[in-house]
Amino acid sequence: MIIRKMFKFENAHIVRGCSTKRCKENIHGHSYKIEVLLESNFLDNGQMVYDFGLTKVYIKDIIDSFDHAITLWSEDDKEYIKQMKTFSNRWVELPVSPSAEQFSRVFFILIDKVLSLSLMNNNERNVKLQSIIVHETDTGYAQCFRDDAYSKLMGIIDINSIKFSQDVMNDWKNNELFNDLKNNKSLKLPSII
Repeated sequence: MIIRKMFKFENAHIVRGCSTKRCKENIHGHSYKIEVLLESNFLDNGQMVYDFGLTKVYIKDIIDSFDHAITLWSEDDKEYIKQMKTFSNRWVELPVSPSAEQFSRVFFILIDKVLSLSLMNNNERNVKLQSIIVHETDTGYAQCFRDDAYSKLMGIIDINSIKFSQDVMNDWKNNELFNDLKNNKSLKLPSII
């Protein structure tokens, strides 16, 4: 069975190297919608695959990190990156260009890590991330599956090369969330939300 939870955020970026002149030369923003699709062949004690309330614990914090932030590509012009970090308290720096396709891969890797480290406590079993859909506009989206997220052909995304500004990390319920993910530390899920 597959369940789906949708999240929204506002974000700005430049996508260097793309075909569209406006997109590759200008900072611009989108109202993103992110669909997280989870699957399992089992149901928990509440007869659910995964309680939607649990997605508000760590998954929402990861996605919310991009809200009202600028997303930067670490390979962009160093002066541009410096200026953006100087004039924006909320930024995320990625080792890949912030296209919808790469956003979907980054979210897949981060949320997959959250699920793999979560200590389930309501008899949730074999809950897996099936895919991530990133709606960049009302008419266009990118969908990432496991093979895409970890594809050598598309480039390996090292979680250690993702950077969040201090303001972003300060908004997390667990300020050590990203360090916990990088260090493979177990994440406790609340028994009651």
